[in-house]
Amino acid sequence: MSIDEKFDAAVKIVQKLPKSGPLTTSNDEKLKFYSLYKQATVGNVNKPKPSFYELTECSKWNAWNALCDMPKDEAKQKYVEELEKMLDRFSKEGNFKEWLDSVNDPELTALFAVFGR
Repeated sequence: MSIDEKFDAAVKIVQKLPKSGPLTTSNDEKLKFYSLYKQATVGNVNKPKPSFYELTECSKWNAWNALCDMPKDEAKQKYVEELEKMLDRFSKEGNFKEWLDSVNDPELTALFAVFGR
């Protein structure tokens, strides 16, 4: 499977994760996924830094800008690796299969299969 296919599956998983429950993303993880996604799909930051009082937008811009000059394929690979780390952590902390069955989302189940889950 190509890095593009794994990246696309990883993005869909992150977007479909529930807002609450045992498998959610922390704010730091969300910021990391955001910055890697932007670097992988857009490349280097292409807009001016937001005003300092726009805290969320500044954090997102800073995280993305920190990846300056990272090749798109490397950002895709790192995005996939971050998701795999999160899934490994969850597998150790909880019953992944039970959780996935409770979500009852065939698309999500198929996406997790891409990662051998």
